[in-house]
Amino acid sequence: MTLPRRTHPRPLDIANGRIDLTHGGGGRAMQQLVEELFVAAFDNDALNQRNDQAAFDVPPEMLRGGRMVMTTDGYVISPLFFPGGDIGSLAVHGTVNDVAMAGARPLSLSAGFIIEEGFPLSDLKRIVDSMANASREAGVPVVTGDTKVVEKGKGDGIFITTTGIGVVPPGVNVSGDRARAGDAVLVSGTMGDHGVAVMSQRESLGFDTAILSDSAALHTLVADMVAATPDIHVLRDPTRGGLASTLNEIAVQSGVGIALRESDIPVRPEVKGACELLGLDPLYVANEGKLICICAPEHADTLLAVMRAHPLGRDAALVGTCVEDSHAFVTMRTAMGGNRVVDWLAGEQLPRIC
Repeated sequence: MTLPRRTHPRPLDIANGRIDLTHGGGGRAMQQLVEELFVAAFDNDALNQRNDQAAFDVPPEMLRGGRMVMTTDGYVISPLFFPGGDIGSLAVHGTVNDVAMAGARPLSLSAGFIIEEGFPLSDLKRIVDSMANASREAGVPVVTGDTKVVEKGKGDGIFITTTGIGVVPPGVNVSGDRARAGDAVLVSGTMGDHGVAVMSQRESLGFDTAILSDSAALHTLVADMVAATPDIHVLRDPTRGGLASTLNEIAVQSGVGIALRESDIPVRPEVKGACELLGLDPLYVANEGKLICICAPEHADTLLAVMRAHPLGRDAALVGTCVEDSHAFVTMRTAMGGNRVVDWLAGEQLPRIC
């Protein structure tokens, strides 16, 4: 019997093609999509094994008493492309940062793509390439993943789910329940840039701004900080709900109050102006490349100097202090000299911001 010759499909028509249900069906079309788009973009030894999982070596520090960190996140941002980034780079940065906020060194990422039928292949390639570039720049590879396709009208273009793992060095114990009265509250830069950049592209809002998203991977900044002061109490990236909601989370976790000084909180004039136009408070607007650090007061000056020496921490500032408060309130001394409670975000101020 003569066996048929194996034929090779035509390359994907990236410029004009669109996702269809066969790209998620497990057959040749799906294999071609994975090979020509995802494997070609992410290209690393673990992924190139083509397994349903990734195998990698345990870092030496794990054998010396370190601890593993794992996080998972979903990205549904609208629009998919915004000034300073897109859903692909955002997925890498956000996941790397969640690992780094434990004081950890991120090691590897996984990515799951849920794509709507009819989604342009050109947009998918743009997103995947952006994600791959962000992964390479961060030095944190995407080592495994999954692709699913849903019927037209059952999704909204593309959603991405990620998982990240990392390792905490011995002697580092960063946690949201470690803030203590007297601790200093630091931020690594200006608040609200990401949220304003995304809102400027929303059809329902449509305003002009020169602000770019601050989306960035913060793990190298965190590594410098931990090297200088291993006993950092809390690290957190103020994403959804912004600085205000994130500090409320920490206050409740640690059972302390937090007293802020409005005049010390860095906010770009353009962000302030956009928020005034939209009736928003910049303290509740999302960030994707900034962090909050809470540390013992004697370490504040050292950490500020380290942060300001790093490209992602040039505008770092001391913005407040942790105080004794059984109610765990966050309060702020306003620029006018008054005091107000900075409460949790009520409702959804900025839906689909990440």
